[in-house]
Amino acid sequence: METIIVEIRAGTGGEEAAIFVSDLFKMYSQYSQRQNWRFLILDESFSDLGGYKMVSFEIQGEDVFNKMKNEAGVHRVQRVPKTEKNNRLHTSTVSVAVFKELASGEIKLNSSDLKMDFYKSSAKGGQNVNKRQTAIRITHLPTGLVVASQTQRSLEQNKKTALAVLQAKLNQFENERVEQQIIQERKVQIGQAERAEKIRTYNFPQNRLTDHRLNKSFHNLDQIIEGKLEKLINLLATNY
Repeated sequence: METIIVEIRAGTGGEEAAIFVSDLFKMYSQYSQRQNWRFLILDESFSDLGGYKMVSFEIQGEDVFNKMKNEAGVHRVQRVPKTEKNNRLHTSTVSVAVFKELASGEIKLNSSDLKMDFYKSSAKGGQNVNKRQTAIRITHLPTGLVVASQTQRSLEQNKKTALAVLQAKLNQFENERVEQQIIQERKVQIGQAERAEKIRTYNFPQNRLTDHRLNKSFHNLDQIIEGKLEKLINLLATNY
């Protein structure tokens, strides 16, 4: 049984990007249900029109990291937004990050390196849903990494969750640092180091998803966006 943390953030495209974050969030949650994985929202920040500026969640299940790791990268969406009056096609981007949660204690966190802020958890529209300050934001001072958790019922639960997310991000941070050092030493460019690299395009008018790593298109985007990702994810797991 593995646990991963997935973080989706709106990129270029304003409200349309935030709405697409919501679409990807629903896609992954429905795929998780199909896989019988445990799914838990950790943190969320809403846009004015009800999309997500950012949402992070935890998935726990068998072989979850191997199946989800290739979702990390920049996802591009092409469609006519509901707010578009002139029927113009818009292009927006969203970034997805996937972190493998470590066993407790694998990375030692010094309390002197942590800045903790407490606040009330919020819902859509910025409304506070708790009267008590049960949400927490932790800043790792040496690296500047910031994590937050607000969806658990108690401050202690949110603190435990946020620390687990921070450990996973620090592990990713260290892996990338070592990877970059190896790249510099060998003077070889590898795709994984290009975090801004576009991995996938979702073209809604043509009902087409194109994965640029596989150099392959799928003409059932309507089904994929509903969580039917098995074929795509299995192809990626076989090739990467």
